[in-house]
Amino acid sequence: MMKRILPLLVMVMVAAPAFAADAAGAEPTMVKGLLAIAAGIAISFAAGLGAIGQSRGLAAALEGIARNPSASGKLVTPMIIGLALIESLVIYALVIALMIVLKL
Repeated sequence: MMKRILPLLVMVMVAAPAFAADAAGAEPTMVKGLLAIAAGIAISFAAGLGAIGQSRGLAAALEGIARNPSASGKLVTPMIIGLALIESLVIYALVIALMIVLKL
């Protein structure tokens, strides 16, 4: 899978300067494009790693509940708080990515 994606990604990155109109107008367009790519990479890492963190936290909580069903009341609230904190970090990364794209 990676062998198919990597050449395509390289071709897209190499072809971007070829579509520039002239040397003077190419810089702002290139910078905007690179900012968009950076924001996309940042939010994809944040979303992917946030999903991994949420899945591991949920799996650990469910495993604890499966081992000791009477402790489910004590595990659910911290689990929900932990999932909310992980999700807030992903939303924070989205805000940062939007700030990069909009250059605030």
